Order: sequence, then C-alpha cells, then structure tokens
Amino acid sequence: MKRRLLVTGGAGFIGSNFIRYIQSNEPETTIVNLDLLTYAGSLENLKGLPLPGNHHFVKGDICDQSLVESLIRDHRIDTIINFAAESHVDRSLEGPSAFIQTNIVGTFSLLEVARKVWLQEGHLNEKSVRFHHISTDEVYGTLKPEEPAFEEATPYAPNSPYAASKASSDHLVRSYAHSFGLPVTISNCSNNYGPYQFPEKLIPLMILNAITGKPLPIYGDGMQIRDWLYVEDHCEAIWAIIQEGKIGESYNIGGGNQPPNIEIVKTICGILDEKEGFSEFAPHDQLIKYVKDRPGHDRRYDMNFEKINDDLGWQPKHNLKEGLRDTVEWYLENIDWLNAIITEKDYQNWMQINYDQRGKK
Repeated sequence: MKRRLLVTGGAGFIGSNFIRYIQSNEPETTIVNLDLLTYAGSLENLKGLPLPGNHHFVKGDICDQSLVESLIRDHRIDTIINFAAESHVDRSLEGPSAFIQTNIVGTFSLLEVARKVWLQEGHLNEKSVRFHHISTDEVYGTLKPEEPAFEEATPYAPNSPYAASKASSDHLVRSYAHSFGLPVTISNCSNNYGPYQFPEKLIPLMILNAITGKPLPIYGDGMQIRDWLYVEDHCEAIWAIIQEGKIGESYNIGGGNQPPNIEIVKTICGILDEKEGFSEFAPHDQLIKYVKDRPGHDRRYDMNFEKINDDLGWQPKHNLKEGLRDTVEWYLENIDWLNAIITEKDYQNWMQINYDQRGKK
C-alpha cells in the first residue's frame, strides 16, 4: 500500500530522521510535514532530503483543527504519525504550560480531526487508515535497581510535567480507539540519539561543549541509567509498527543497553580524544563537572522490547559504541548545520564554531 503520510513535528530531531528514512526506503510515499518550528524544530533539518518533491512542508500548529482537517482532506492522508511534542524535561520544570498545550491539547486536536474526517469518508477500518502516536519510556516513571525492565503493561507513573503530559496523550489515544474505533497504535521509546538532535540533550550537549572547551555538566553523581536508542533504529521500528502492528496495541522500543550517564560522557570524551587529539581541550574528560541534580530526577529506565521483536521481528541494528561514534562524527562533519541552528534559534549557550579554530594546538 502506497501510503500518504501526515507527519507532525517533522522538522524536529526524530521526525526529520523519520522522513529521511521513509524517503530512502519507501520512495513512493507522499509526506506532508506539519511543524510550528518552535525551538527544537528547524528547516535546517530538512535540507538535502533524498526526494524533496515527495515532501510538502506546512508551517502550522497541530492545535489548529481547521488547518489539520484541510491537510487531511486535500492530500488524502491515510496515515497520521504524531511526533509533535515538547520533549525536554528541564524545560517542563521551568514552564509546564507549553507541554500541556502541545502534548495534550495538540494530540486531542489531531485525534478529533482524524475521527471526523475518516468517519465521514468511511475509512475507519484498520486496512485503509492509521493514527500512530509517538511516546516515551518516561511515562512509566523510574525503576529501582532490582526491578525488571518496563513492559507495555507496566503501570504509568510519570514524575515530571513532560512525562505526565505524554502519559495523558497516550491515554487520549487509547480512549479514541476504544470509544470511537479509531485505528491507532502507540510506541514508547527510550532515549534517542543521533544526527540533527537539538544541542541541549545530553549527547549533543556533551559533544559540543567538549569541542569548544566548555564544562561537561553531570547531574548529581552521574549514575542515572538510561536505555539509548539510535534514531535510525527507532525510525525503522515505527515504520514496522505502521505496516504490520496490531491496531490498538502499544510497543516498547529500546536500544538494548543501560549504561550510566557518566559512562556515556566518558565514552564521548574518548572518541573525541581520538578524533580531536590536536585540541588543547584534550583529554576531554578533564572538562567534566558535577552539578546539582535535577529536581525529582528519575534514577533508572530500562526497556523490554520483546513484544516488537516477537511480533514484528524488529531489533536495534546499532550497538551503543557504534552509534556514539557515528553521532560524534556526524557533529564534527556538520559544523555548518550547528552554526545555522545556533543563529536561527538565538541559542545563547553557544558561540559560532569555526572548524579551523576550535582548540587546535
């Protein structure tokens, strides 16, 4: 089936990688990309798409139901993939309202319009249309050292405004499946990393601070544990769910590793020492600085993704060592992208980086 996709949040980190994945692997697919271009979304992420003619960008808000309706009708959309979200825990602690608006109200708006249009057109059957919602492992809360990994049946226990807003949106999606017969699937992923990630998340922040000689801030003792998922593996899993996943089901997607954050940072430093040995900032682990822990910081996440492996045959292709090396190399090779993002977003924490003058001896 040649699908016609509405990808919300497609100018963000995961969304833009998903568009590249689809265009590289499903070239006949038409993609309409709706993104408001807030702080983490940028047209820079969409430059050099494999098939620009099959991609239609629309700047707009997922809360604008009339706009969403016109896009679904005009482009004969049969698949909605909702990446649009405010996603940074620290930002949710500083200002929760944007998370409520985008993650909850925005998801409701998409669901309501999809229900209206697909019902009127007689498409509410599992073969012709699909609503796929992207969520997070943070809805499950935190794990104690002795507790088993999160499963799809793990009770929700969100601990931050971000996690609570995503949990609420998950429940809305499920309710529209149960109450109205909307054909939905949900995926809950672990921490993503890879190309085009906005430079405030842990891995790109550490890379970029290190190459400019800035401190590498580590919350608390750095022993918080996360499961790390390379973004291209995530995109492949999402597409497998859309193609073959059972309607009404949720699927956990993980990377199959749980190192503490300090280990991630030291690994990045080691890769940079190899790649940037000329730098006056090497060895880069001398830049590590422990800072006060985040309020309510979840201690451990771990994802059991046996269900998607058993049902759909998916498993991650990248191990963490390879994925981190590929990610570091991408950032080093794409300084122009970084500088464009810094300028566009007026990202105050960053100065312009000149590749030829960044700590070389």
